[in-house]
Amino acid sequence: MKKWPLLLLIIFPLLSSGQDQKRIDSLLRLIPKQKDTALIWTYRALFNSYIRKNPAKAKPYLDSALTLSLNTELSTNLHGYLLYDQGKYKTNIGHYLTAVRELEMAIDSFVKVKNKPMTELCYNNLGIPLKHLGRLKEAVESYMTSIKLSKDLGDNEYIRSAAYFNIGVIHSELENLELSNDYFQKTEKVCLEYDDPWCLAISRSNLATNYYKETKYNEALELYFSSLKFFIDNDYRVEAAEEYGHIGDVYLEIGETANALKYYNDSFNEARSINDQATMVTASRNIGNVFFEQDYFTMALKNYEESLHLALTNGAKVEAKDILLKIAETYAKIGNYKTAYEYGKKHFVAHDSIFQKEKIDQINELEVQYQTEMKETEIALQKEEIITLNQDVEISNLRKGMYAGGMFTALALSGLIFFGFRQRMKKNRLAREKQEAIYKQELAYKRKELASQTLHLVQKSRFIAELKDNLEKVKNSPEQFKIEFKRIVMLLKKQSAADKDWEVFKSYFSQVHENFEDQLKALCGRITDKELRLASYVKMGLNNNEIADILNVLPSSIHTSKYRLKQKLNIDKDLDFDSFIKSL
Repeated sequence: MKKWPLLLLIIFPLLSSGQDQKRIDSLLRLIPKQKDTALIWTYRALFNSYIRKNPAKAKPYLDSALTLSLNTELSTNLHGYLLYDQGKYKTNIGHYLTAVRELEMAIDSFVKVKNKPMTELCYNNLGIPLKHLGRLKEAVESYMTSIKLSKDLGDNEYIRSAAYFNIGVIHSELENLELSNDYFQKTEKVCLEYDDPWCLAISRSNLATNYYKETKYNEALELYFSSLKFFIDNDYRVEAAEEYGHIGDVYLEIGETANALKYYNDSFNEARSINDQATMVTASRNIGNVFFEQDYFTMALKNYEESLHLALTNGAKVEAKDILLKIAETYAKIGNYKTAYEYGKKHFVAHDSIFQKEKIDQINELEVQYQTEMKETEIALQKEEIITLNQDVEISNLRKGMYAGGMFTALALSGLIFFGFRQRMKKNRLAREKQEAIYKQELAYKRKELASQTLHLVQKSRFIAELKDNLEKVKNSPEQFKIEFKRIVMLLKKQSAADKDWEVFKSYFSQVHENFEDQLKALCGRITDKELRLASYVKMGLNNNEIADILNVLPSSIHTSKYRLKQKLNIDKDLDFDSFIKSL
């Protein structure tokens, strides 16, 4: 799900619609009176007045500034601003590869002239296209650099809220929802403090996305509609286009396909009117999802393929990964299993290239490092305060020392002993808190990875089972498959490496649910590995059909196995087996 970049317009602050139009009118009146660099700055001001609301309307002013710059001697600083504008525009319309290149060149220009505020802003914006390109670790590093530069400059929290927001988006993508919510709520607090309604609307919309992922659909819709009203009332068309899509997601999830299709079409049409290709990718894919749910597979494919073409053109690897899987599923539904298999392979390759365990480890490590640095900064400030207090005490003691030397010495010694003891306690507490934070971070990652492995097992087993069933139906038709049949069956068997998948799943499961196996063995010491495997899948919330797909057996066999295990564990007959296992 694509989310907005939080581009703080520190040069041109947010204005009301009336104020904004007056400002635009005054800038337009300046154009006939100016030339060279002065005129370039005016074109830039007009571009920035429109970029958030209507990128298509902003583009002519950027083009005019760039054309004029060809015949004008530019300072390195102004050249950096033009590169930054181009990167911002390319990000808005979804041309992520170009956006990265322009923003990196802008950073080089600003570093040369020591323009730290713009360097900080560029790093924050650079993380956005990097995220869409699937370069998540680089995106987080870019946001962290932005925060560090902001603190070096002595900025307030409002300036840093852009980076906080964007890190929250990354953690939402990784399903670290609790951590993501922390960042969004931090941004929301800053937006309220500095009275920025646009920032507030976007923060709440992203909180709504996390509610959606947590199946809190009513709460999600309430926040989405509230944000949408603000965007429409204030003519923020980029945000409105995306918000229509988010509302459609909720309606599709709860089965209201007519409402979902309406909002997805609104999203696509609004995005197309302002040439926002990034939102067009998402909207076209989502329209395909509605047709898929309604069994209109030809229409679904048409929208998926249009969406995939746009995503690949713009280098949007994260979006392309999801579309590839939907195309594979659609081809399987219409009986074209060879093509379905090929697209399924492409999806898994794309997924692994973006969400490799090593990459997620690195991202979580960056988060821990950031939190540790925050704690160490607080400790350093506390030490400075202690030194200042000690100096004050020393001055005071010198004044009184002439007539209270003996008593002062005794008190000072006891005070130093107490102070040292208190400092040791404080140091131990801080070390313990730091270790607990790292442990919580590791546990959150393991929970996410376990959920990912569970979903992977279910999706993979379903996909392979469906392909196998249909391949069996056509194996007696040589005109269709001939040589290809044996090769595909061989590859499918290779893909079915269930034991290896189980070992990976078991590894993460045992780390997240440490005492689960011991609890089962306490109930029955003779529990087998097969029974433990069944109980583990139940603990993860899989139903009979999903477990049967993974184990390559009939659902009725799972029902029988559960009944036997329930008797073996001596569970009361009135207790539901699944509920009992999940409670352990």
